[in-house]
Amino acid sequence: MKRLMIGTSWKMNKPLSQAMAWCDALATQLPPVLHPAVQPFFIPPFTAIAPVTAFLKAHNLPCLTGAQNMHQDEAGAWTGEISASMIAETGATLVEMGHSERRGAFNETDAAINDKVHTALRHGLRPLVCIGDSGDEKRWGVSVETVVRQMKIALYGLSAEQAKQTLIAYEPIWAIGEHGTPATPEQAAEIHQALRSALCALYGREEGQQISLLYGGSVNLQNCVELVSEDNIDGLFIGRSAWEAAGYCAIVQRVVQDFITKAQ
Repeated sequence: MKRLMIGTSWKMNKPLSQAMAWCDALATQLPPVLHPAVQPFFIPPFTAIAPVTAFLKAHNLPCLTGAQNMHQDEAGAWTGEISASMIAETGATLVEMGHSERRGAFNETDAAINDKVHTALRHGLRPLVCIGDSGDEKRWGVSVETVVRQMKIALYGLSAEQAKQTLIAYEPIWAIGEHGTPATPEQAAEIHQALRSALCALYGREEGQQISLLYGGSVNLQNCVELVSEDNIDGLFIGRSAWEAAGYCAIVQRVVQDFITKAQ
């Protein structure tokens, strides 16, 4: 049984008071539904990473935390940015990078994301690299080429051991957001199979199979089980369906009941 990474990023939501209220709710609702085959993770805003991480540790909740972005340089005159060492001091262990919102609105390039991956790994942080195709790329029939290229550049220069510390989250741009159309399990499976094949070509079959591929894009209570049932989907990166603790825990519970327990 593969261990499923199931998590969410809060984006620019939840000031500290709301973040801690979310944690209080999680502490009462998660333990009854949690399973050893699930690894929860949460990516709060920068201002909440340290207190959320401390809360989870104090309540013995086996959850990882991360940051939503970081600069590729170790330090310097980068006003408004945050470094890997600063993130590591918060207790976080993950760093999200390459989200389509940052690629589009902040002009982040594939090369910059590769630099960030290397910097994160040097500081003992696990990169969570988001890749995705636009609606036009889907219509033009170049989705596979697009996301494989993004992934290969992000992983450029990594050893197999380093690549296994990196998480890849396929988030089709046409599927994310309030008005996104969720990918069908078949559509997600096709992309994930192409990503897996590329990973095996890069690092060998055994090593390539060990790199986690997550799916994100309008994940909800109705489609979560079908998605994780696909062979090459190793977890879920959930958006607004998990922004309330009850919604997140409901998805975990459904995955545990309808997929994990039945597969054992």
